Amino acid sequence: MSTLRPALLTDHYELTMVSAALQDGTADRRCVFEVFTRRLPAGRRYGVVAGTGRLVELIRDFRFDEAEVDFLRGAGIVDERAAAWLADYRFTGDVDGYAEGELFFPGSPILTVSGGFAECVVLETLVLSVLNHDSAVAAAAARMVTAARGRTLIEMGSRRAHEEAAVAAARAAYLAGFRFTSNLAAGQRYGIPTAGTSAHAFTLLHDDERAAFASQVATLGKDTTLLVDTYDISQGIRNAIAVAGPDLRAIR
Repeated sequence: MSTLRPALLTDHYELTMVSAALQDGTADRRCVFEVFTRRLPAGRRYGVVAGTGRLVELIRDFRFDEAEVDFLRGAGIVDERAAAWLADYRFTGDVDGYAEGELFFPGSPILTVSGGFAECVVLETLVLSVLNHDSAVAAAAARMVTAARGRTLIEMGSRRAHEEAAVAAARAAYLAGFRFTSNLAAGQRYGIPTAGTSAHAFTLLHDDERAAFASQVATLGKDTTLLVDTYDISQGIRNAIAVAGPDLRAIR
């Protein structure tokens, strides 16, 4: 699980609505919220649902602790009535939706949250944040899986994303058909198989490319993946085969 606390991963205006609804007596009015997309990006025929599993865990842990309530009260974001309500917040409604990995289309209600207005609306930003991010990654990953035609794909985007977004992206890509991730936190947290090559720094450490390849193969065996694009790619492939032989498992 993430170490981030979810309660303040939300927008100010959600609590503005809660405060007003508590004041006018509509906070407990039964409501149903649906999550859907109006349209898909150009060239996309479908989306892929991802993030629901993460979201359910975040809703389970959605609490406002004393420090968070004090911050909201002190900043004038909520009044005393709303502060007391937030201190006791527990979601008691229902969440229904598509299974992760299923396809969706414009107008598809991929998730439905129902319950009292205030207890549901306070989750709105978190719900959209998780599903928008994870489903976008899963949809892109699914297109790559289709294009790969059965070849193994490794997700290696951690260095190009926020540290927690990287873990969520690895999970979403795995749901869509990627076989491995380079992200060790995703491996520990979600049981996703991890894999990796080596960095250009390791090749540059050695006197030449063959020496770097020989060191890696000697340590990890011929099931390792050698990085061949530090210098000339074609020569890198020849060097890798020269060092490891034709039974080298994978070359990138």
